[in-house]
Amino acid sequence: MSRPVALVTGARQGLGRGIALALAKAGFDVAALDIVLDEKSDAVIQELKALGARAYFGQMDLSDLDAHTAAIEAAEDALGPVDALVNNAGIAARPLTDILDLGSEAFDRNLGVNLRGTFFFTQAVAKRMIARDTDRYRSITFITSIAASHVSTDRSPYCVSKAGLSMTAQLYADRLGRHGIAVHEIRPGFIRTEMTGSAPTGKIDAYIESGAVTQKRWGETADIGAVAASLASGALPYVTGQPIYVDGGYHIPTA
Repeated sequence: MSRPVALVTGARQGLGRGIALALAKAGFDVAALDIVLDEKSDAVIQELKALGARAYFGQMDLSDLDAHTAAIEAAEDALGPVDALVNNAGIAARPLTDILDLGSEAFDRNLGVNLRGTFFFTQAVAKRMIARDTDRYRSITFITSIAASHVSTDRSPYCVSKAGLSMTAQLYADRLGRHGIAVHEIRPGFIRTEMTGSAPTGKIDAYIESGAVTQKRWGETADIGAVAASLASGALPYVTGQPIYVDGGYHIPTA
């Protein structure tokens, strides 16, 4: 039997790259999408191929709903039907802005990518999955954030988008379960990526040092990749629609 196919959005760097590489190691061929194609995306292709995967990298702006169908079709033309979708693409709240000073343009831009774009991209992929009969385990995974449940008033549009994305995961889990498609949500904690490196980290460093992060370290992209690959491989076949925290214990309530 041919290798299963995974589609990862925002795979050029950071969490998306880590997830794509983990999927390749787990036996998937990998279709990657990102808004930018450059030497970084070329490098990801080479890394995936070195792991024995067939690989494809396409360009797409997730906020452009009209571009979704063509991007999915190109990926499937290159590698075959998608068995696992990982919704990773997203943008940060930059610059950090107090909620009382936030403008509507910044709010709309963040939700347009993180929530609206991901919602409708998932819809397009899900319809294609439903239209095909297969014995393979199929899944859709949303990469949200601890911001879905932890308040940060200078990152309000990001928090709102991730909270909305968490509900989106539950909605799709409920709708797609009858078709044998599992839907997962991964909530990363403080992970070292290009995105987190673009803002001051002193506050987070202090959290980690204080023990608020139980494992007392930053997470790495490989930590998220390991969980995403396990879920896509069907390692938890009777799990769907629930958040899985990958945050070193930060979410644990403490007295």
